[in-house]
Amino acid sequence: MSGYQPVPLPTGAGATSRTDLVAGLTGWARSRPLRDLVAAFGAELPDDRLPPDGLLGWLDDFSARHWDFRSRHGAVERDEVGETVLDPAVAELVRSAAEALGLAGPRPVPGRRYDHLLVLGGLARSCLQRTAYAARLLDTGFVEAGEVAALGSFRPLRPVELDRLQLPADRPGTRLDGGYEVDAMDLGVRAAFGCPTSVEQRRSAGEIDHHSWSVAVYRPAPVRTGAGPASRSVARPVVRVLAAPSTEPKTRRAHTSDTYHFWAGELRPAAGDRVLVLTSQLYVPFQHVDALRTLSLGYGCEVDTVGLDPDSLPGYGPAESSGPDRYLQEIRSAIRSIRNLLRVLG
Repeated sequence: MSGYQPVPLPTGAGATSRTDLVAGLTGWARSRPLRDLVAAFGAELPDDRLPPDGLLGWLDDFSARHWDFRSRHGAVERDEVGETVLDPAVAELVRSAAEALGLAGPRPVPGRRYDHLLVLGGLARSCLQRTAYAARLLDTGFVEAGEVAALGSFRPLRPVELDRLQLPADRPGTRLDGGYEVDAMDLGVRAAFGCPTSVEQRRSAGEIDHHSWSVAVYRPAPVRTGAGPASRSVARPVVRVLAAPSTEPKTRRAHTSDTYHFWAGELRPAAGDRVLVLTSQLYVPFQHVDALRTLSLGYGCEVDTVGLDPDSLPGYGPAESSGPDRYLQEIRSAIRSIRNLLRVLG
């Protein structure tokens, strides 16, 4: 390995000034791992005289030419992109840089007490894994949260996703009730938290389209922790499953930022609320930056973002593959998210 030091992203804490936020974001973009990746693909990162918006514009253009493997295959999901084989030395550099930049892990949860735990949707199997990991964090007492929300959308599930769905054998009778990402999130919540029936359901009227939304609320029963006389009953937080509408319904379906917006509109988090976002480690940087733009700037929340540890979830199937090309693709996603946030900061 290269010996790179971790390159953290800012958390959007209340005391973080705009200057510090910009410095943290550009520090990630100018870091040694990213410089070395750019050099490995035949270029040199612009010097420090280029302002942050110019730097991120340059990186956006560069990564579009060299690291956007997804667009080369047309409008496809991430798991539909065929592997791009890189030179072994470059591939090893990518893996080292990705770990330093926060795309490989897993990393420890920075805190213990949060007001909100947000579980992000994704491919169907990831929905089950992430909700299971959220329940594990809470039930073991590793994390405390006032409320939990599983955020998804009405993205149709593809046959290959359904084929890969896998629940542990000790979850009998739990089944998928629908063919959308939000249904996989709902299945994951019911299986992981042991709550078969919601106490509230609301949804938009009419046929499913990019305007559609839904909200389901679950109240999981307490869980017992420990063994023998030392065992105790631990209350579990309310869990909501939300499908967000697109903020641009004429042109696209809902994406990660839309799910943040919809959740915040429903819950109205207070300034200073601590939010833990749970996703897969590969997507932590870009989804964290999107949370900073949406939840920190919009509502004053302090945000931490972590990836699940798939090795702690026996019975849920393997984690998503993370080859060097996938790391480069999601480094590009982070670059674009940072660029969007800097535009908002002005």
